[in-house]
Amino acid sequence: MARHDHRVFFARLHFRHPAVSEPQPGSRSPRESGRSSPPDRRSLFERVLEFISPGPDSTAELIESLAEAEQRELIDPESRAMLEGVIRMAGLTAGDAMVAAPRMDLLDIASPYDELLANVIDCAHSRFPVYDGERENIIGILLAKDLLKLQRAPELNLRTLLRPAVFVPESKGLNELLRDFRSNRNHLALVVDEFGRVAGLITIEDVLEEIVGEIEDEFDEKDTEAGIYTLADGSQRVAGDADIAAVAETFAVSLPVDAFETIGGLVAHQHGQVPRRGESVDVAGLRFTVMLTRGGAVRWFKVTRVPADERDENR
Repeated sequence: MARHDHRVFFARLHFRHPAVSEPQPGSRSPRESGRSSPPDRRSLFERVLEFISPGPDSTAELIESLAEAEQRELIDPESRAMLEGVIRMAGLTAGDAMVAAPRMDLLDIASPYDELLANVIDCAHSRFPVYDGERENIIGILLAKDLLKLQRAPELNLRTLLRPAVFVPESKGLNELLRDFRSNRNHLALVVDEFGRVAGLITIEDVLEEIVGEIEDEFDEKDTEAGIYTLADGSQRVAGDADIAAVAETFAVSLPVDAFETIGGLVAHQHGQVPRRGESVDVAGLRFTVMLTRGGAVRWFKVTRVPADERDENR
């Protein structure tokens, strides 16, 4: 570096020091404002390092810095993934993380109690939007646990058990939405588009999964090694990533165990695409009904045998 360059460099460094920098036009000095400027306790080396290598100027650079910190073992991979989730979430909206309206599980206020209970058990959610007449006409939110009150007191009106529905625009940022969820102690919101129509719904779990990744709950947990077990109605619940050989053995059917590793892969191939919640696909005399999807993949199937009369019609 030339001598002139050295003078320019340290002159710029000297100028950056808050204790010796020239006051800006129209600004008041610390003495005039009655406050003293806090001393800069950084060492000369730290100030030189900051001058040479300033901090990241964009989100992409910040994420790259996190990756470098992981490589240097300053943070572990889980922490880096979570920090990246927080950074990326700042640019997401409710419309990015919502469950689209056609895939929403709703309850009809006019349905009899037994039908409501069956829907709650099949879907296994804790909260349900309730509509009156048309699906667009959401009148409130029903907590699954509140439905049990009707069993003990049938004279109760279901409408009295509904909680107010919260509506948010598609453009609402996830950061702000998470803050609202926490302050209002509300865990579900309906997302509306610019015309006021219901575009989908979003839960606090959907928001948190943008930070920490998929959250496993008691419904997601496999209580058997194969991910297959019997439900109360005698049907089977099968994990989407269950080994296809285990499924074939459990149901005593012939499945292409060499062509696919998981039952979810076979069902998606048979259907032509990953089936959505509520859709059913028949394979080898078994009916796979999607119970839960996460991240574009099927988490759980409800598996029953195709009735004999329907099998005869398909032959």
